[in-house]
Amino acid sequence: MARRTRGTSAGLDRERIAAAAVALVDRDGLERFGVRRLAEELGVDPMSIYHHIKGKAALLDAVSEAVLTEMAVGGVDASHDWQEIARRTAHGYRDMAYRHPRVFPLLTTRAQTSPAALTALERLVTAMRESGLPDQVAADALTVLFGFLNGHLLARTSGGPDGPSPVPAFDTETHPTMAALAPLLADFGSVAEFDRMLDTVLDGIQDRAAQQSSG
Repeated sequence: MARRTRGTSAGLDRERIAAAAVALVDRDGLERFGVRRLAEELGVDPMSIYHHIKGKAALLDAVSEAVLTEMAVGGVDASHDWQEIARRTAHGYRDMAYRHPRVFPLLTTRAQTSPAALTALERLVTAMRESGLPDQVAADALTVLFGFLNGHLLARTSGGPDGPSPVPAFDTETHPTMAALAPLLADFGSVAEFDRMLDTVLDGIQDRAAQQSSG
């Protein structure tokens, strides 16, 4: 691919750079990602990228923001029910993770403070407060919910584009209880499994709110 002269922007902007970076990570993974490889992909000198995004750390933040912005496609959620907003947010997050399994680890290891991330969180906690959830419960709920989502989705997308590894077979003599439960784990990675676990998390938040309100 032809290289452009140093400092030539080549019509670049932050959005185009981030989109190319997402595509590169989707294809080759984070381990092989770097500014020089991205510059080669775009056909520009690395300094052209630095003119728009200051360094690799900022570039990784731009990649995170780009995939989170996908969750906003479709308009603002008009619902005021906090559990409905949480479910839609969670499913949007899950869909994004499955579209970009090689990008997703970035979202679990870097603080997400982009407008896309903060808008989603603001909508959720606003609905929680309007529903009467105590402030401490609403604040804790964000950590609980995204702790579940990040851990769950890391495990389910760790196989990359090929999907999650199947649940192993358990020896009935050495692990009889796990073997007995194995059929209930057969839908590992499915939407049904995700919804069951999400229900547990949201019910727990609601129960905690009820306890604090009545205490």
